Amino acid sequence: MKIRIGTSGYDYNPWKGRFYPATLPRSGRLGYYATHFDTCEINASFYKLPSAEMLQRMATQVPPDFRFSMKAWQRITHHRRLRGASDAVASFVDVAQTFGPRLAPILYQLPPNLPLDLPLLRDFLAALPRGLAAAFEFRHASWFSDETWALLRKANAALCVADTEDLETPLVRTAKFGYFRLRRDRYGPAALRKWAQRIQGAGFTKDVFVYFRHEDTAKGTKYAKRLAALVISQASADSP
Repeated sequence: MKIRIGTSGYDYNPWKGRFYPATLPRSGRLGYYATHFDTCEINASFYKLPSAEMLQRMATQVPPDFRFSMKAWQRITHHRRLRGASDAVASFVDVAQTFGPRLAPILYQLPPNLPLDLPLLRDFLAALPRGLAAAFEFRHASWFSDETWALLRKANAALCVADTEDLETPLVRTAKFGYFRLRRDRYGPAALRKWAQRIQGAGFTKDVFVYFRHEDTAKGTKYAKRLAALVISQASADSP
């Protein structure tokens, strides 16, 4: 099990001079990012279906061990709200697989105004392509139930543990791998230590993916580095 920590997205102009060197061309951002982190959550794929050529180019700019998570296309989650979305899922998955072994979980983020609908989730999970890791972020508290966890476990789909100012997802392990989105505006030393302990103690047996929110000040990159250092330190302390 490896804990991979990064940010949601990487290609942000305000990061120039804050995270990226001021003289670094835009074409060098991903390669530079990959020298600091081993995973990135691609958010642009939510707004527009990326091309296979774009993902192929991105894959050549990172080491073999780097992993890309992808936020599912809004046509699937927000326009069709998981109903009748099999064609959109197929199109998205077909492109996502261009990443090959660098593809990490696909995140299906549900709209905040979509309440609990167990038959809908059951049917959507049953129709997902096998062999591709999927994580689900529920933004309506009615989804936080044992019935939801049971459906996810049956499909080996991860509950995305999202920590936001408005809603905090319970830390429930529903798959062998884990997925975390830490979205608060500030994470002090105590909060980061708490998250390091929670993530390491959750019992995941496959890779765990943790992403901090992007913002103009590039604080997310600093939090990601600090959390990674805490994880390494804690692992060393726990070693016999």
